[in-house]
Amino acid sequence: MTRTTRHHLIPVTLHKNKWFRKNFSREEMQHTEPLCRDCHRTVHKFIPHKQLGREYNTIERLLEHPKLGNFVKWIAKR
Repeated sequence: MTRTTRHHLIPVTLHKNKWFRKNFSREEMQHTEPLCRDCHRTVHKFIPHKQLGREYNTIERLLEHPKLGNFVKWIAKR
C-alpha cells in the first residue's frame, strides 16, 4: 500500500495573498487531495506555487501539465 500526503490545491504560502483571498473562498483554499509522496514531490518540483494556485488548482489541471502528466503515467506502471 502506498502512503499518501495531503496536497493543498492552493498552496498555504498563498493563503494570505490578496488576489487569492479575493478569488477563492476559505473552503477552496483549505481543500486538499491525497497524493503519493513521489507525485507530491514532483508537483512542487515542476510547478511554482503561484502557478499552482492560479493555473493548476484542480487534480484535472495538474494532470494536464505535460511533465507531471507523463510522470503520473510512468509511476502508475510501477
